[in-house]
Amino acid sequence: MSTRQAHRCDPDLPFKFIIMGKLPHLHGVIFQWRNNIKKDQGREDPLLIIEWVFLSHQRSKRMTRPQELVAELIRKARVRIRELAGCDFECIHIPIGLRSGQITKAMLEHLLQENEALQFALDSFTGQISIHRPAHKIFNQDAKFTLNLKDVRSRKPLEALTIFTDASGRSHKSVMTWKDPQTQQWEADVAEVEGSPQVAELAAVVRAFERFPEPFNLVTDSAYVAGVVSRADQAILQEVSNTALFELLSKLVKLVSHREQPFFVMHTRSHTDLPGFIAEGNRRADALAAPAAMAPLPSIFEQAKLSHQLHHQNAPGLVRRFHITREQAKAIVATCPSCNQHALPTLSAGVNPRGLNSCEL
Repeated sequence: MSTRQAHRCDPDLPFKFIIMGKLPHLHGVIFQWRNNIKKDQGREDPLLIIEWVFLSHQRSKRMTRPQELVAELIRKARVRIRELAGCDFECIHIPIGLRSGQITKAMLEHLLQENEALQFALDSFTGQISIHRPAHKIFNQDAKFTLNLKDVRSRKPLEALTIFTDASGRSHKSVMTWKDPQTQQWEADVAEVEGSPQVAELAAVVRAFERFPEPFNLVTDSAYVAGVVSRADQAILQEVSNTALFELLSKLVKLVSHREQPFFVMHTRSHTDLPGFIAEGNRRADALAAPAAMAPLPSIFEQAKLSHQLHHQNAPGLVRRFHITREQAKAIVATCPSCNQHALPTLSAGVNPRGLNSCEL
């Protein structure tokens, strides 16, 4: 290792790829393996290192799951080997370790079936996928990166408590509400959080995970928050300039990654008149997040007056729009200083007098 790190390829040997390192700093090696040479025989080394493959330092997503890092390494390595040799790998080694127990090939196949990023990375791959490492000191010096294959996020709703979250940018309220299964009464937890509505609703979600360790369903009207929660399990965070947002994301990742009971997250559209329990809970959350007092709505005449101050409609237009009397509309136009400067003189009521000669009205 001290004298050489890369070799010339052997045209008679197939190419292989292995993923190494510890999370979040994973990397890979494109290599060839000479099976007819044992590492104890002389100075011959069965390992031929072709190229090292690294991930980008700046990730495109703020939250990245370990499976997505593995998929990105495989994708980059397959593109690179096509550029170098015009072929694909014979075998891809993914030495995954579990937090408890040992991974089996059935577990690996289940992981590949459930993860969309790995499916795209291994699209049309005809080689082998191995969970073991070749017997070499370079591969054995790094511990296996560990994954928790048990997904606490359920793919379908649970028979459990349902929590609704909402937030408002005007009132800075962060709301979560739920129906107590024992008393059948609606309860709420309301806090004031400075920042955008997404930050305030994310704070409500964090409080929900802190308060309810038992299984629950989470309903939110923010697509951003629903996406963040669904990707939080074992996620790797990228540095965020917003300190409050970064702290909330860190708390969420820690709570979800160490959670033992399942949960289900659902996104619903806000301010809908649909029937049912979900719409009712969402309306209650919307009402709790709304400002405490709203200004009284002005009368129809005041609305017409304000509209004329902005758009300067004529009297018939005000009558059609606000259904006020013609006298009220004329009074609004007559009292407008801007319209009086361009007003035409009005004709007196009665019959238009005719002249005695042509062109005389």
